[in-house]
Amino acid sequence: MTTSDAKKRQRELCMPLSLSLLAAVAFYFSTKATLHDLDYTADIASALLRGHLGFREKPPDWLNEMIPWGGRYHSAFPLGAVLSMVPIALLQKVSLIHDFPGHILSALIAGVSVYFFFQLAKAFGPEYSSLERTPLIRRILLALFPIFGTWTWCNLGFGGAWQIALGLALLGQAAALYFTLVRPSPFIAGSFFALAFGNRTELLITLPLYIYFLWRQPNDTTFSWKKLKRAFRENSPMLTRFLSLPVALALLTAAYNFARFHSIFDFGYIHIPEVRKEPWYEHGLFSVQAIPWNIYTMLFQGFDSITYFPYIRPNGFGCSIFLASPFLCLLFRQGGRYKVPAWLVIALLTLVLWCHGNPGSWQFSYRYAMILVPWIFLLLTGNGPAKITVSEVSLFAVSVAINGMATWLFLWTDQIQP
Repeated sequence: MTTSDAKKRQRELCMPLSLSLLAAVAFYFSTKATLHDLDYTADIASALLRGHLGFREKPPDWLNEMIPWGGRYHSAFPLGAVLSMVPIALLQKVSLIHDFPGHILSALIAGVSVYFFFQLAKAFGPEYSSLERTPLIRRILLALFPIFGTWTWCNLGFGGAWQIALGLALLGQAAALYFTLVRPSPFIAGSFFALAFGNRTELLITLPLYIYFLWRQPNDTTFSWKKLKRAFRENSPMLTRFLSLPVALALLTAAYNFARFHSIFDFGYIHIPEVRKEPWYEHGLFSVQAIPWNIYTMLFQGFDSITYFPYIRPNGFGCSIFLASPFLCLLFRQGGRYKVPAWLVIALLTLVLWCHGNPGSWQFSYRYAMILVPWIFLLLTGNGPAKITVSEVSLFAVSVAINGMATWLFLWTDQIQP
């Protein structure tokens, strides 16, 4: 390796790491984890370390979504979300930390996500691997957009267990896509996919897309059963490596659910006290009856008007994602290498989210849509030119300003209250 090659590789490594660190620091100092006391997953992880599935003693009053069942108190979080917090529980057990570090965790998630988004751009060709000034600026902008140009900034900044789970799902998908499209490594991709669906179970429906991306296609495209069998034989090592951890987690989750609620499909949410009585769950936790309300919240709900500058402010229970992030208007440009699979995933996940009885409760914009962000990134990166455009810079600046304002209003002031 020549000296110039070594310098180039060093720069290629330093750039994303520096950007990631800068993003984590910026996120940390721009947010305040006002919901860090809602540490459901870390508490249950601590119980697991003691050999219990839940608490025997009554949890604090602010953990009002704990589920009294079978003489214990359980959480409605899937097992993957609990296992994600085992390192935190271990640090608490040895007294290295005491409180739930929601603020630090959210900043770390933001920083690592920016790293993977920056690297994921390489999936769109050599121009996106270049460190020349003009394409590099667009690559940096696109890497920062998912965190600072969307509702992720404010919602992840709350630092509660629900928000951390959404952040880990976002991070898991971004990393899984990187180790699928850019640097194929089925086992690592599968591990991050497990992190993603372990925190948000609905992401299981994206599994076929990862297998499709990793699948080695034969040169001969004509169909025959013999060729299909050969394709399965050739791809079986990939399938084994990719699916090993996700399958293990799925089986453990089923056992975890059965041990608590006597059903492998029961995560416990409907058993939270008073949930059954809430009007939006009249037709069940998921129902087509909930679709209109979710559509309105996600796509059409506006800001509230006030009598002083800036005369508008976000509603504490949601607003249109396009209003929160005008950069999303660029989704509808022509072209894009992964346009069809990305839109397919967005459509399927959105349908699932729309069927949820409650569109998110206390939030900025539509927090559940955080899990759509990695697929939105694929669309926005692929359907534009490699070099930055004026419209992209303008819409990015407006999106960051809106989300920065929302983050300040929600996390640093008392102007928006539940």
